[in-house]
Amino acid sequence: MGRKGSSSYVDMQFVTSSISTTMVLLLLGLVVFFVLAARNLSVYVKENISFSILISDDMKESDILKLQKRLEKEPFVKESEYISKKQALEEQAEAMGTDPQEFLGYNPFIASIEIRLNSEYANSDSIAKIEKLIKRNTNIQDVLYQKDLIDAVNDNIRTISLFLLGLAVVLTLISFALINNTIRLTIYSKRFLIHTMKLVGASWGFIRRPFLRRNFWIGVVSAFMADAILWGAAWWLVSYEPDLIRVITPEVMVTVSVAVLAFGILITWLCALLSINKYLRMKASTLYYI
Repeated sequence: MGRKGSSSYVDMQFVTSSISTTMVLLLLGLVVFFVLAARNLSVYVKENISFSILISDDMKESDILKLQKRLEKEPFVKESEYISKKQALEEQAEAMGTDPQEFLGYNPFIASIEIRLNSEYANSDSIAKIEKLIKRNTNIQDVLYQKDLIDAVNDNIRTISLFLLGLAVVLTLISFALINNTIRLTIYSKRFLIHTMKLVGASWGFIRRPFLRRNFWIGVVSAFMADAILWGAAWWLVSYEPDLIRVITPEVMVTVSVAVLAFGILITWLCALLSINKYLRMKASTLYYI
């Protein structure tokens, strides 16, 4: 009867420790998730920044298409689209609800190539260099882009990234403290057992082994539970808004899962080691006053 009660108590300790550790790992996993998702979001936003290359009417369409192919081979180009004079007229007529050619007597628009940049080139300095490179062609009338918008996007992304980095550091320290307190309380209840084992001649390694093994499995179980909740939340978000798959990618979720598992195992094992060593160093008289 006593043995069953003891076993039940031990199992309940394992369950409660696993649940509390899961909550903390879930918090940490959310931080990792938001940091990685924010990085993907910044790439997505930057790669939707575009600029227009206005082409002179003197340039033949075949030469424009050749220019487009050459540009697509450049490292700064993600995508390009050729918009002919006719297509530009049709788009503006649809947007304005009237055809400018009818009252002007000619097509006032010119052909252009729309360039979408790779994210690492989506900044004013890089675009200024790209502009100089493109304008070497005498058939290029102008290169149009919104400098203020690009600067604002990069400033906002930089601010958000710094905020998330600071939040990640703070929450990591909080997570460490919470898990450490949970494990210390569990080992605290076994302090007299640890001392008794010392008295009968058990080595420190022998005493530590079951505690470290137990907390290793608490870390594994907690990490899997936290990962399951995070994957479920990610699946729900993508199901609700399919476009989020560009931000919440499988690679992000795998990285989050690995980070949660690694942190769960490392922190529970390390906290257990520190707590056990603390009680192993203590004298018997000190155990009654802590």
